[in-house]
Amino acid sequence: MKIAFVYDAVYPWVKGGAEVRIHELGRRLSSQGHDVHLFGIKWWEGEDVFQYEGMTLHGVCKARNLYANGRRSISEALVFAVKLFPALLKERFDLIDVSVFPYFSCFTVKVISAMKNTPEVFTWHEVWGDYWYEYLGREKGFFGLVIETAVAKVSKNNIAVSEWTKDRLETLIGTDREIEVLPNGVDLKLISGIKPACQNLSGSREGKFYDIIFAGRLIKEKNVNVLIKAVSLLKREIPEICCPIVGDGPERKALENLTLELGVQENVKFEGFQEYRELIAKIKASKVLVLPSSREGFGMVVIEAFACGVPVVTVREKYNAAQGLVVDGIDGFIVELNEKEIAHAVKKIIEGSSESEKASEAALNEAKKYDWDEIVENILSAYKSYINS
Repeated sequence: MKIAFVYDAVYPWVKGGAEVRIHELGRRLSSQGHDVHLFGIKWWEGEDVFQYEGMTLHGVCKARNLYANGRRSISEALVFAVKLFPALLKERFDLIDVSVFPYFSCFTVKVISAMKNTPEVFTWHEVWGDYWYEYLGREKGFFGLVIETAVAKVSKNNIAVSEWTKDRLETLIGTDREIEVLPNGVDLKLISGIKPACQNLSGSREGKFYDIIFAGRLIKEKNVNVLIKAVSLLKREIPEICCPIVGDGPERKALENLTLELGVQENVKFEGFQEYRELIAKIKASKVLVLPSSREGFGMVVIEAFACGVPVVTVREKYNAAQGLVVDGIDGFIVELNEKEIAHAVKKIIEGSSESEKASEAALNEAKKYDWDEIVENILSAYKSYINS
């Protein structure tokens, strides 16, 4: 089977849940003998097209900033969609899987699909719906919602990465069309073989080098500022509390300034993006992962933390699909988005040894549901059904 994945951001040059999903699917499918191609922005030096981990990567346009003024760049998405057309037109595939956001590339794929009679699959990592109004305001948000709705209307085959995302997609297209729920996964074997990070920042307590960890892009929706305020509260009782922030993004400078204002610059350390093994090693060396996002299409880092035996604290927000992964009070906590509630939940985990052990065991058991090898087989089965329909 010859398969094309389409997404402007490409792992490992850009690190995020969607990027990891495509990378993991692609390399596993290629190892089974399938001809896998990835079409994205050219983030790398050298040839536009080259072989990477068994896959063929196509750089369809020069690297551009994904974000402008803290938001996904519209011009970047438009340029990618335009440049994608001739790149896809050169080849013939059995199936094209396009990640929906940031939308414009979906229209390119739809046209190519019609021209070449090639089945297309729209993979929905998240559905914004009326969140567009919060993100861009009433007038601009209206156009964002119109574009998202238009994409939903033209899609024939839809995959959602979570039940949460499926439910939101059904608000746009109704329940008449089948939507496959095929989640993101983790490499349980790989993670189990990685040792916890051994270099601590402020001393090891109870076998863990870090108390709290955050991992993700530093954008407003992640609400890392609320986590930093929670660390400030916890510092009153735990002066040596330690919280690495793994990731980067447009909010980093403001967040660094906040740590100075609150006097927690020695407790909160900005680590930037890490190689995957380094990230997992840091998570394993932590007592709890906190994901205070107000918007998540899935929350890959949650199941990565579970696979490390680390409980998760996330927030009860309308557009946060990650709360659907956590069983409140079992493998973590779901709380309101404020520093007091986050601090309270974190304290329960980092100071309650017996509760922490139970939560860690529950997290490990939950992670078993998300093994990539099984997920790949389910996705391959879905692809075959789309081709034969």
